[in-house]
Amino acid sequence: MTQYDRNLVKRPTSGEAPFGLEEIFFSRTNERGILQSGNEVFRRVSHFSWQELIGAPHKIVRHPDMPKGVFQLFWDTIQRGHHIGAYVKNQSKDGLSYWVYAVVIPCEGGFVSVRIKPTSELFEKVKQAYSQLLSAECAEALTPEDSRALLLAWVTEQGFDGYDHFATVALQEELSQREASLGRESKEISTNLKGAFEDATALTSETQGLVSDFSAMRTIPHNLRVIASRIEPAGGPVTVLSQNYGSMSRNMSEWFEANVIGPDSNFSKLKELVNTSGFVQGMVKVLVECEQQFKTEGQTGLETGIGAELELLSDLSNKQIVLSNVGLQEVHYEASRIITACQTMQRHILGLSSTRVLCKIESARLPESGETLSEIIDQLGAFQERIMNRLEKIITLCGRIKTETS
Repeated sequence: MTQYDRNLVKRPTSGEAPFGLEEIFFSRTNERGILQSGNEVFRRVSHFSWQELIGAPHKIVRHPDMPKGVFQLFWDTIQRGHHIGAYVKNQSKDGLSYWVYAVVIPCEGGFVSVRIKPTSELFEKVKQAYSQLLSAECAEALTPEDSRALLLAWVTEQGFDGYDHFATVALQEELSQREASLGRESKEISTNLKGAFEDATALTSETQGLVSDFSAMRTIPHNLRVIASRIEPAGGPVTVLSQNYGSMSRNMSEWFEANVIGPDSNFSKLKELVNTSGFVQGMVKVLVECEQQFKTEGQTGLETGIGAELELLSDLSNKQIVLSNVGLQEVHYEASRIITACQTMQRHILGLSSTRVLCKIESARLPESGETLSEIIDQLGAFQERIMNRLEKIITLCGRIKTETS
């Protein structure tokens, strides 16, 4: 036994329960949250006996410092069949406390929870946020639902895209800090996916800007037709060309909205797919390490031994790997489809440019009138250039996303 192991055996009388950075908690509950199994780390740190744990509700280790809103979010999520990650403060039988970053995964007949020791800078912010949330619950008699809403508002205030995004960043930061503290070579599994998420965010902004540019551009052909009608006969060449320009640009905008960001497209889910893949990769890392640790411990609190639990962990790991791969394939498909759509639009823009040049030629033959036709046609040119630049940025971002998720 190492000195570190001996220190773990000597439990303090107050403060934090001994919990090694390299250790991973494991527990499994049924659908009602009743403990069915666990590993030796869970039993030792909680300081309960197996007889006290098995068959007890998981909240047997709940710490009174935990805001109710966190558990409300937990149950809302896992009961929909979704996984979740969250910081949780627990309490052992002898009154000691211990923090974990918990990943909870639905499985057949219930839920599996794997937990690591949190040490990141984000964790320090979360502890302060939980303290404020708990104070608000007590002072304002908040319902769990109200508390959950405040938690989600805090997540947004911190700059996250939502709780799922927060959970992914938290898991990746905890794993990265954990690897560094343990002196392990970090594979930086989060770096590329973090970049992909940032690029997907920028992609959303650029695409929304593209649609806005098209909307703004629609007024210019109209103004062009109004002025042309004053200085050329009805149905004159500039009027006809401006009508064609307006129709073409409108059709392009509507086509892009319908085929790239419309309700039948998964474009809006691109960030979600990237984010989910990042969380799942971290989840698989913890599951695999937990499985290895389980084999070393050889204890579960069940008379049947560890065979069933190892099989469950292995099955969950394999399923999550498949889920991650499918998600990344969808990301690649959507990114490729958006690139193709933008390249098609670039060709159409060249067609608009030809029409604009013809307008310019025809306008030169007409007398000037106030705000000249030439000035308005130049505005069309400026808008076209903005649209072409956006299309090029979107193509670049999609290409990067494909590389980052390869």
